[in-house]
Amino acid sequence: MRSDSLWDRVRAQRAYRRLHDRERGIGRAFTDSAFRAFLDRDVSVDRAAALRATLTAWETADLAAAEARARAYLTPGATIRATVHVMIKPRPNSFVFDLGGDPAIMLYLDPAMTEAQFANVVTHELHHIGYGSACAERPPMGNAAVRRWLSAFGEGWAMLAAAGGPDVHPHAVSADSTRAVWDRDLAMAVSDMPRLERFFLELLDGGLDEQAASARGMGFFAERPQGPWYTVGWLMTSTVERAEGRAALLEVLCDPVALIERYQRAAQRTGAPRWSQTFVARLRG
Repeated sequence: MRSDSLWDRVRAQRAYRRLHDRERGIGRAFTDSAFRAFLDRDVSVDRAAALRATLTAWETADLAAAEARARAYLTPGATIRATVHVMIKPRPNSFVFDLGGDPAIMLYLDPAMTEAQFANVVTHELHHIGYGSACAERPPMGNAAVRRWLSAFGEGWAMLAAAGGPDVHPHAVSADSTRAVWDRDLAMAVSDMPRLERFFLELLDGGLDEQAASARGMGFFAERPQGPWYTVGWLMTSTVERAEGRAALLEVLCDPVALIERYQRAAQRTGAPRWSQTFVARLRG
């Protein structure tokens, strides 16, 4: 930053304050001094021109088309309402925030992103907003931690919606290297599913306190570019849609236990990896 007055303007922005709250809320270190150092180090005059041109292009993007793709994988009552914050920040990720309060989409401003990739990201995040609205009142389940972490499979729903269907590769518009990473990680579902089972069974047995549960659950996000919440979630939703159709899939949008049960039936017919029957029975019991 060239002056304290410019830095004060950054700190006063609501988007910056919300980014601060979000990062601290998930246990990531976030300080004003570190963020200012990032801006001084990484946002040069030359890069600023590329960022400005990208922002101008995004302002004219067809967001209505992205919303329509998201709604194709939501129930009719879903509401898509959010404040969009386009951000320059150290981590090159986009995400949703405060779904239960004042929903926001935090979009990382990336000059390297193509128009198709931008549409994919926006559709993904819009689906999260609609999913949170449609499923605000989920079917009852005694264990709140299990209910919370089952909802993480919403990442798989969003991948499916952003692609546009089960027969479109989730990274069809991504670089070949990104597609290869997804394919590698998807192939690991056969070993990821037992790991997720153990996590959920520990939650059901009361073996994890809130802090430990959060660390374990977030760990599945952090261990790869897109970990099991994405790949296993996509595997379940895409398999059910191929086997039984989109209408049948949407019937279980807000009931992840029913999704798992329906997936079991579809996986038995298709040869996809299955959850253990003990696990499924414990979830429903």
